[in-house]
Amino acid sequence: MYAAPPSVTAEVYTEVPEGLRLRGRSSEWLYGRGGASPDSFLEGPCFDRIGNLWLTDIVFGRIFRVTPAGEWSVIAEYDGEPNGLAFHREGWATITDAKRGLLRLNPETGEVSPLLPRARREGFRGVNDCTFAKNGDLFFTDQGQTGLQDPAGRVYRLRAGASQADALISNVPSPNGLVLTGDAHTLYVAATRDNAIWRVPITEDGGIIRVGRFIAMSGGLAGPDGMAMDVEGNIAVAHAGMGSVWIFSRLGEPLLRIRSPRGLATTNVCFGGPENCDLFITESDSGSVLRTRWTHPGAVLFSHC
Repeated sequence: MYAAPPSVTAEVYTEVPEGLRLRGRSSEWLYGRGGASPDSFLEGPCFDRIGNLWLTDIVFGRIFRVTPAGEWSVIAEYDGEPNGLAFHREGWATITDAKRGLLRLNPETGEVSPLLPRARREGFRGVNDCTFAKNGDLFFTDQGQTGLQDPAGRVYRLRAGASQADALISNVPSPNGLVLTGDAHTLYVAATRDNAIWRVPITEDGGIIRVGRFIAMSGGLAGPDGMAMDVEGNIAVAHAGMGSVWIFSRLGEPLLRIRSPRGLATTNVCFGGPENCDLFITESDSGSVLRTRWTHPGAVLFSHC
């Protein structure tokens, strides 16, 4: 165990405008969920090359774009449950949709089209988050309703140009966010219901060896969710149900706790802003995007959104 790290409170950067909050509308995503019906549920924060912030709305199948001036627009709205979003180096984006599998988004037109609706002849349980390697390989998690009662969540890799994905791991209790080191030799996966971050070493030939629990967490009403990484290997982890984001060193030591000034649903994170030194956080219950500055000495940050 470690001593509690320093703590700061994030500021509210922007939030879903009143005109885009869908109050009283039903959604399949809400079936079996208790509590009040949300008017949005933000996830998948990611910046494009010109500084626009992109967000998904799981509950109503929407893709938002927020300009640097804070102007919101709905770029796509479709029958789906979009969660993760990542931009390819060629400018298009991948969406992990729990209802429809992997999708491709044209950010210019808003067109959403199938990329990989299923893994070979088997349907996905419910894909959740994704990240691109520098060579164009796409890593993504298939979470569904897995947990400690059914530790059968999967982590897949879709190689650049391939038509099918390969399962790298098939025994994760609720695989969620993931980040890849710059050399593509290590993948970190948030195992939400294990309340832990798993470390997945990748060999030169693309295989995996000696997967282990890298960071053991505790508390919260869910567990670790989305993640982002800086060039020094420090990892920002959104702790859903805890109202916090933790930053850990490349050795797994806690460096900072960032508290939400709104709700407890701190679900995802990405870096952006000047020199990519701002950390942006989705607080899904309030429909807010939070922001804080990460000033770890010597760290020049980049985004793994």
